[in-house]
Amino acid sequence: MGQLWKGRFKKELAKETNDFNSSISFDCRMFEEDIKGSIAHATMLGATGIIEKSEADKITAELDSILNDIKSGALKIDMEAEDIHTFVEGELTQRLGQTGKRLHTARSRNDQVALDIRMTLKKETKEIKEKLKALVGVLCDKAEEHTETIMPGYTHLQRAQPITFGHHLMAYAAMLLRDIDRLDDAAERMNVLPLGSGALAGTTYPLDRQMTAELLEFNGVTQNSLDGVSDRDFCIELASALSLIMVHLSRFCEEIIMWCSWEFKFVELDDAFSTGSSIMPQKKNPDIAELVRGKSGRVFGDLTTLLTVMKGIPLAYNKDMQEDKEAIFDAFDTVKMCLTAFTPMIETMSVLKDNMRAAAAKGFINATDCADYLVGKGLPFRDAYKATGELVALCIDKGLTLETLELEEYKAVCDLFDEGIYKAISLEKCTFDRKVEGGPSPESVKRQIEIAKEKIK
Repeated sequence: MGQLWKGRFKKELAKETNDFNSSISFDCRMFEEDIKGSIAHATMLGATGIIEKSEADKITAELDSILNDIKSGALKIDMEAEDIHTFVEGELTQRLGQTGKRLHTARSRNDQVALDIRMTLKKETKEIKEKLKALVGVLCDKAEEHTETIMPGYTHLQRAQPITFGHHLMAYAAMLLRDIDRLDDAAERMNVLPLGSGALAGTTYPLDRQMTAELLEFNGVTQNSLDGVSDRDFCIELASALSLIMVHLSRFCEEIIMWCSWEFKFVELDDAFSTGSSIMPQKKNPDIAELVRGKSGRVFGDLTTLLTVMKGIPLAYNKDMQEDKEAIFDAFDTVKMCLTAFTPMIETMSVLKDNMRAAAAKGFINATDCADYLVGKGLPFRDAYKATGELVALCIDKGLTLETLELEEYKAVCDLFDEGIYKAISLEKCTFDRKVEGGPSPESVKRQIEIAKEKIK
């Protein structure tokens, strides 16, 4: 079948123009959505009497046959066709003759493609959500194993206060749960039917848009035909949500890369998720984490592409909007690929608890607890803060830690100190007493895990 629009033209389209104009190389992935959308449209046309019911039945039956043939491999998509819509309609017309030509009644490619991409992205969003839930589940399981594994918490990449590894993992689980919420929000706004908008001004045919929406499991219909065909903010919104997922994965990867280094040595990745060096036999490189970190820029670029395409085009449809698919499909494909590799990497990594505990014992990360001890004795916090700072400086000068500093040295700075200080600044007490909701104590982390597991159900 030739171009759907060629009736007005006297010359054949130049090959260079056709190649440049064609979108089938990337919109062919929407074949199932295109056919299912056409089945619903034909069903509605027959039910409303816009075309004969018998013809509608023939069309829907043949479309179903085309779908099965493509899936089985019996029918190959013609990559010389202009787009997937042209290919499907051409195949239908070839099989049914004049009856097949009735399918496009009361429909434009503009509202057809707007429908196809919404249906496709609904499916893609569900897949990403399932992968995110799987990752959150892995983080919860890992965190359960390490509710009492003490490690240093950082600010400015400087050791700050003691936390547990379980607490650290659940911070990422919280981020990913918000990512799931963002996808849900975007999908909800996207879930309205644009079909019936026509090219831009609707149609004079008595369509039952609500029927088509119900057949295709949309929550409603677009309320303005211009908006229905020219809106792609749902693509931008989803690309933004995907970009945030990649921000969170990239931050996590950055930490994993550091934790694998000999300078930290907090974790060791499984051999199945690491690579070596072609010249240095001792190397074990966290390449998966590095690739995920690198691919974040690709998804950010897809978001920028969509924003740039849409920022300056007037209503309604413009050919620029064909650029939406490659960008949003690439964003989804990249995030899916990253999650597929990242989740088992986390699941199989070994946690070196002793190294974490040893690192937490250094860096005076119990200094705040030392100050809080004085506050408990009645000293104002600012005075307690100053006294503790003096003790830290003293320890640095003498090569000691707060745990190894003699009590006489404590008393020389503030006479409110007594033997109880050593228990107060033990890493276990410092960490496990932080029972505030959301804190690092084992009880609090277990509650965070419980909430997260309930959400991903």
